[in-house]
Amino acid sequence: MKIIIQRVKQAQVDVDGKTVGQIGGGVLVFLGVAQNDTQDDADYLVRKVSELRMFEDDEGKMNLSALDKKSEFLIISQFTLYGNCDKGRRPSFNDAAKPDIAIPLYEYFVKQLRGLDVKVETGEFQAMMDVKLVNDGPVTFIIESKRDK
Repeated sequence: MKIIIQRVKQAQVDVDGKTVGQIGGGVLVFLGVAQNDTQDDADYLVRKVSELRMFEDDEGKMNLSALDKKSEFLIISQFTLYGNCDKGRRPSFNDAAKPDIAIPLYEYFVKQLRGLDVKVETGEFQAMMDVKLVNDGPVTFIIESKRDK
C-alpha cells in the first residue's frame, strides 16, 4: 500500500456535484492498494498516518501527531498511485490491485482508523471525484508499507 498524506486546514470531496466527505483541520490521505497487499500493510499505514509527528507544538516544531491534535481524516482511494510511467507515454496500472482486493483493504484501513476514535470521512471508491483542499504548510509525505530491504 502507498499513501500520500497532506496536512490540511480543510478538505472536501465531491462526486457528481455533491459533497460526500468533508473535514476541517487534519489529514488528507490518498490511498493506493497494490496486488499483493494485506491487512498488515493497512495496519502499518494506519499507525504511521495517525502517529506521525507532522503537526507543530507551541515551539513550532513538528512534535505532535494527528492523534495528539485530535485531527480529522479524509481518505480518498487512488489507484493511480501505482501507475508505472517508466515506459512510453501511457501509465501501466498492472501493479494496482483489482477492486476485489482493493475495496476490502480500503474499507479495512478506514475501519481501523475510525477505531482510533477520530473523525474519518471518505470519498467514493471507483468514482470520479473532485478533491478540494487548503494545504497547511505545505506538509506532504509519501509512505509505503513495503520498502526495499
